[in-house]
Amino acid sequence: MRKLASCLKTYTKDQDKAISPVETVAKVRALLAEKAEGVLAGTKRIDTGRLGIPVYISLYGPKARVLTPSHKQMGKGASPEQAEASALMELVERYSFFAFFDNEKNFQEMTWSEAEAVFGEALMPISEILLSVGETMDEDKARMLLDLLPWRFCPAMHVPSGEMRYVPANWFKLLNEFNGSSAGNTLEESLLQGGCELVERHVSAVIDDAQPADLPTIRPATNDPALAGLLGCFTSNGVQVWMKDFSLGFPVPTVGAVAYDPSTFPALSEIVLTAGTASSPIKAAVRALTEVAQLAGDFESAARYEPSGLYKPRDMDDAAWLTKGGEVDLAALPSVEHDDIREELRALADGLMTMGYPLYSIDTSHPDLGVPTNYNFAPGLRFRERSREACLGLYVGRRLCEERDQETAVRGLKVIESVYPDAHFLPFFEGLAALNAGDPGLAFIKFDAALPRQKGDEDTSLCAFYAGYSLSQLGDCAGALPYLDKAIALEAGAKEFFNLRGVCRFKQMEYTAAAEDFGAALDLDAGSAVDLANLGLCHKFSGRHEEAREYLGKALEMDPSLEFAREHLRQIS
Repeated sequence: MRKLASCLKTYTKDQDKAISPVETVAKVRALLAEKAEGVLAGTKRIDTGRLGIPVYISLYGPKARVLTPSHKQMGKGASPEQAEASALMELVERYSFFAFFDNEKNFQEMTWSEAEAVFGEALMPISEILLSVGETMDEDKARMLLDLLPWRFCPAMHVPSGEMRYVPANWFKLLNEFNGSSAGNTLEESLLQGGCELVERHVSAVIDDAQPADLPTIRPATNDPALAGLLGCFTSNGVQVWMKDFSLGFPVPTVGAVAYDPSTFPALSEIVLTAGTASSPIKAAVRALTEVAQLAGDFESAARYEPSGLYKPRDMDDAAWLTKGGEVDLAALPSVEHDDIREELRALADGLMTMGYPLYSIDTSHPDLGVPTNYNFAPGLRFRERSREACLGLYVGRRLCEERDQETAVRGLKVIESVYPDAHFLPFFEGLAALNAGDPGLAFIKFDAALPRQKGDEDTSLCAFYAGYSLSQLGDCAGALPYLDKAIALEAGAKEFFNLRGVCRFKQMEYTAAAEDFGAALDLDAGSAVDLANLGLCHKFSGRHEEAREYLGKALEMDPSLEFAREHLRQIS
């Protein structure tokens, strides 16, 4: 990765960019067409037009779909050009991320002790690995755990110093998944966006957990035309919006936004809670409001969004804490605004370092494209979807069970047990090891025994799900249902839970109940072609052939590879 260079802004209307969104769209489309045919299938505007805030999607082509877990990316902005540019850059960002991690040539695989011998002082300190899970431990014990299996090391920029250090990339991917990936017109733009998103995820996780009622409400008055225009799009349509100061003392501002339409909620809309972080308060507010528009489906389309950084309020009583607190002017929020994006990045990185969060970045740019993309992380920053019981042993144990044979995994778990003698995750991982070894009977015994040892609803629901899954693999769908009921009662936001319960109910010939589960899965992920097809099968076997044809047909439009759906559709056509 090259050294940071001056990067002056030439576009500042609704976002701060090195070039205009019109130029970005033209440049990226040309690169994809010339150098990466099959990565982009196209872009499409998907908002209904009610709010007047554009939302775009970019669709992956066949070359990208073999690497990426989803078939589309979304883009937002105050103008159609910016929203389309955002969707394109999101696609390039994710495609580059997954392609980078899919290429073994990008890494040197070795244990932690081997990395210390090879890289010496150029290796990130083991204390920062512990910091990434908020754990204090004797470093010799930490080294012993990390040495239970090899890690994939690659160079990364330590952004505060500009130095190159070697990091275990798959450790941070294990913690954060693709969160922290970024793209930009320049390296500096990509790094700043990635760093801001890390802060956004962290403060959202802290606030989501604590739900403090004293967070200041931001007065909506503004002289900025882009922000004023966005606020007007909501208020002129009767959508109520509260903006909150989520900054929590970080060097860059974060604006939280909660919005709902009393005229369409709950039949046609949901309450949207999200946040935006940027170098200035104005741009943070714009980011938050365009994110609301992206998630909301114009508050009239019955769209269901999947929450990530913050929870989804059930009703306004569930969001009442967000309407409280004193008031503050938007200009009172922190800012690192500068004409040069490099200077903003430096201020952010230095500020994070002062707070104890060192910012790192891996260059993930795809060699065929030449669009700057990065994978960014800052040990110590939180992420809502990471386990609340995170520790070194938890993630080492997870990798052992997912990637090693049962004998090796169990042997490694014994070492972990010597450091965490009463850890709730040990029997759970023994179950995973048995399941991955093809022994669902032993897996069920382990998961069932692990259930009472789990801490909190999240871990208990996951353990109950796996117990049910193990029984389903044994053909005992009736026995699986009570475990799946328990999992869903504790965590109703996991589509996989509803999908498996639907399958078990279907096999019990409970077609109406199964259809409800597949419908619930689709509420959580409208793009699940398998659940659409399953819903079609429920209608078919209930004698409702017209509805069955509709759902099976839609499923095949989304995923033509679903041969079981094609066969059932043929039978009733």
